[in-house]
Amino acid sequence: MDVVRTDVLDRLERFYDAVPRDGARTEEFGALVLFVRDGAGWPFYARPRLDATAPPSLADVTAVRARQRELGLPEAFEWVHEITPDLLAVARSAGLTVLEAPLMVLDPPRLPDPTALSDVPVRVLDPADPGFAADVAVRRAVAAVGFSNGGTARGDAGPAERDAAVSRLDVATLEEDATRISDGRRISVLAETPELGALASGMAMRVGDVAEIAGVASLPAARRRGLGAAVTATLAHELRAAGTDLIFLSAGSEDIARVYLRVGFRRIGTACIAEPAALIG
Repeated sequence: MDVVRTDVLDRLERFYDAVPRDGARTEEFGALVLFVRDGAGWPFYARPRLDATAPPSLADVTAVRARQRELGLPEAFEWVHEITPDLLAVARSAGLTVLEAPLMVLDPPRLPDPTALSDVPVRVLDPADPGFAADVAVRRAVAAVGFSNGGTARGDAGPAERDAAVSRLDVATLEEDATRISDGRRISVLAETPELGALASGMAMRVGDVAEIAGVASLPAARRRGLGAAVTATLAHELRAAGTDLIFLSAGSEDIARVYLRVGFRRIGTACIAEPAALIG
């Protein structure tokens, strides 16, 4: 592995470890660390410890899964294969199914103007906007519909399904989103038209000069219009303007990775996500 790639992967590893620590406590099990969220919000996962001197063992994985069940958490593990290659076989031997997702980093000179990718404008969410609470709820609804209808093919689910998926958010969730956007740790966007409303959404999480773009989703009825690419490019431009020099993401499949290639991303490795077999489609 070349020196530049090794440095990038090391920076990503530190980012992966830092992000959940902002809203979770940690419990260590051998070479693994389990992040347990304090309060409401999306549950975290277990991943390799930064300071581990040996790869995670089957006993480590088994102990974490038992603790996750005890706490009512998803039995989820995440890691970068190039950093912890032995964990793939261990996870599979534990009966987990592993999604091997293309891990991609942005080549800034290849980042296009979002307006060249789609005719649908993309808007950055602002906590000072009176409609911020509704925007956050809609962003989550678009993501829920998009990810429940995976892939890149067009489908029937559209604005009606999005509206049905909108749910009222608690004050703590909204305050967390507002605070993280205001201090630069998060960026959220919506691609929308006046007639149909939000058709695609996405977000980014930032720690220092490293950021991950995640949750990019389009309503199936609005796919094949460049929306995912435009959302991703908008987030990348916002992150670059904020001084972020390493921007990365994980593609859910090779087909989805091709969308990100259009936006200037290139593959650098493999992000592994392991869960019980029935949970990964």
